[in-house]
Formats: sequence, structure tokens, C-alpha cells
Amino acid sequence: MKKFLRIAALLVAAALLVFILIRYFFVFGEGVKAGELNYVVKKGYIFKTYEGKLIQSGLRSRAPGSVQSYEFEFSISDPGVAKKLMMNSGKMVLLHYKEYVGALPWRGYSNFVVDSIVSITDEAK
Repeated sequence: MKKFLRIAALLVAAALLVFILIRYFFVFGEGVKAGELNYVVKKGYIFKTYEGKLIQSGLRSRAPGSVQSYEFEFSISDPGVAKKLMMNSGKMVLLHYKEYVGALPWRGYSNFVVDSIVSITDEAK
């Protein structure tokens, strides 16, 4: 009976470890987003993280001529990248991001974590 309980406990611990690894550390998606950088702020009660918002524009086909704004909210993992983005609010940026299934408090509020800047241009389109 003790051997069975030990094996069961090990299986439960292994399953829990796999769940945590997939939920919080597995990169579900990766890509580049483009748009006008709205803001980047450092905030948090215990864990101070960098959070930002990118405004993407797009056209809606249902209402001719109407423009709808899409927002991309993200966290930033590198303080150097965050400080560079803080100085470039209002500019057009291309940001490389990773998407996780779950957010961690020390990584930020969002499942989307920006890890690098692809480009920054002065003109908003």
C-alpha cells in the first residue's frame, strides 16, 4: 500500500509540474504586431512590471468607410526595451512578442510579453 501511495503521489506531482510548465512557461504563440504606441507604464503593488498598449487600425467591411481601432495590451519583460518604448509613445512601432497561456505576476498582467523592438518610425499612418 505504501508503494502504491508513493507512486500515486509522484504521478500527481509530475502531472502538476507538467501543468504548471505548460500553463506559465510554454510559448503558445510568437509574432510581430504593428501600430501606434499609446503608452508604456510601470505599475504594480508587489511586482512592478511594465505594461503597454498598442493601437492598431483596421477597416470594418460591414459599415462602408468606418474605421475601427484595435488595441493590443502587453507586458514587457526587458526594462531596457520598456524604457526605449516609454520615450517613443505616439510613434509607429513593430514589436516582437511571445504569447503564454497564463500570466505570472512578476512577468506582467498580460499573456502577451514583448521581448524586443523590430522598428520604430516617426510617422503614424
